[in-house]
Amino acid sequence: MYYLYGQSGDCIGKNGMDYEGFFGNAIDKLKAEGRYRIFAELERHVGDFPHATRHTGDETNEITVWCSNDYLGMGQHPDVLAAMKDTVDQVGAGSGGTRNISGTTHQHVVLEREIAELHRKEAALLFTSGYVANDAALATLAGNMPGCVLLSDEFNHASMIAGVRHSGAEKRIFKHNDVEDLERLLLEIEPGRPKIIVFESVYSMDGDISPISEICDLADKYGAMTYIDEVHAVGMYGPRGGGVAERDGQMGRIDVIQGTLAKAFGVIGGYIAASQKLVDFVRSNASGFIFTTSLPPAVAAAAAASVRHVRDHGQEKRDLHQERAATLKRMLADAGLPVMPSVSHIVPIMIGDPILCKQVTDDLVERYGIYVQPINYPTVPKGTERLRLTPSPIHSDDDMDRLVHALREIWGRLELKWAA
Repeated sequence: MYYLYGQSGDCIGKNGMDYEGFFGNAIDKLKAEGRYRIFAELERHVGDFPHATRHTGDETNEITVWCSNDYLGMGQHPDVLAAMKDTVDQVGAGSGGTRNISGTTHQHVVLEREIAELHRKEAALLFTSGYVANDAALATLAGNMPGCVLLSDEFNHASMIAGVRHSGAEKRIFKHNDVEDLERLLLEIEPGRPKIIVFESVYSMDGDISPISEICDLADKYGAMTYIDEVHAVGMYGPRGGGVAERDGQMGRIDVIQGTLAKAFGVIGGYIAASQKLVDFVRSNASGFIFTTSLPPAVAAAAAASVRHVRDHGQEKRDLHQERAATLKRMLADAGLPVMPSVSHIVPIMIGDPILCKQVTDDLVERYGIYVQPINYPTVPKGTERLRLTPSPIHSDDDMDRLVHALREIWGRLELKWAA
């Protein structure tokens, strides 16, 4: 068999497309660019987070996890585990289907009430993930309002970009966290057209936080709706864990709050919280909700237990979490490592090369038993490859000492750039 290669790298055989050749070429290209992703096979142990067992073939070794989004360790909390176990015993495993047909259970209803209460909104709506929540909600809202314009921060998450695209609505992209650029775009839109400003509170790869109050001021001035993604903030900011908008006293000014149950709440699922009419509109029109089997009741019950605990008893965890993040940033800076500026709990360390980024993380896990996943393109722009550390309230001083010591040795051995 012979092959012809098109401009796109397609592998065309004598009798048509060589599909396996095409897939293999694409993977080889990823490997050559240092972007091929290898998933670590981990086994977490109840009560021992952030430590886990790593499986490599027939061998195992103990590691410390430094990149989990289970920010508060709630995936290990006894109340969450008990709620999940009890619900399985009471109602079984699955939900039985989509909520429109057979899947609305008491546990779903209770969880939506807890979420609405967390965000001081009239209603909430569950989705199977935060990605689906953004994609479905944005596509439904903007796609069904005639003439709607979406104004989206240039650094928004892929799920928000997908929702904007799938809406089919006109979009305008504003410079990251730049309220002057946002106002410039708003001024160009006819006053009577519906508008939705789409942004995040905590941007999870850089750790910066959006100017929520200023964005809300512009929304009021130009008659726009506000849609905020708080997935990396719910549970961890604000007196009740409602997110950065609650912390900043802006929660009541946001029209749609989107969040996840898979990070600080330690389970899985996504949601929006908003007015009763808006939630009902999305519930009645969003394909990503209507045609998807709902979360298992046991997952919903566990999430509700986590939301309640974090909301009503989580301030100590939130305070300790911020202290741990600040302590790690200080230790890394004192060691001369190029920790990036961050005003949130996210602790990024710049490397700037995909091959070296993977080499660092390989060394960490193989030589030191420290697990960190490399962050490469397309998650971040090319040339900004980095480590992304997520300290939790249960990372000890000893854990931090071992991490910093390991990084210093690796930086010297690989002759990486130190902080300026």
